[in-house]
Amino acid sequence: MHHFLVFLFTLAAGITASGLFANTYRLLASEPKSKLTTFIHYAVMVIAGPAVLAGNSTQSFRKKQCSSAAYALALALSGYWAFIMGLFILSLAVSLHL
Repeated sequence: MHHFLVFLFTLAAGITASGLFANTYRLLASEPKSKLTTFIHYAVMVIAGPAVLAGNSTQSFRKKQCSSAAYALALALSGYWAFIMGLFILSLAVSLHL
């Protein structure tokens, strides 16, 4: 049971970080117009990607633009991506003794 709780906490840490980055970027940035802003956009999307992917796929699923299998695959990929980010965040926190 302990391992499952650590898994859920790791997943929650990744989803939270992703959501924070995605929403902060949406508030502060506009459409990328130069190479530098495009690079910054892609760098932010490495972290914000799970929230953006889950949001876009949910929107497409509600509009009946994608199948249930495609939606499930997008959510699974988003969850795995968030888990890996959460694993990095928690391992960084443990190494810094936070």
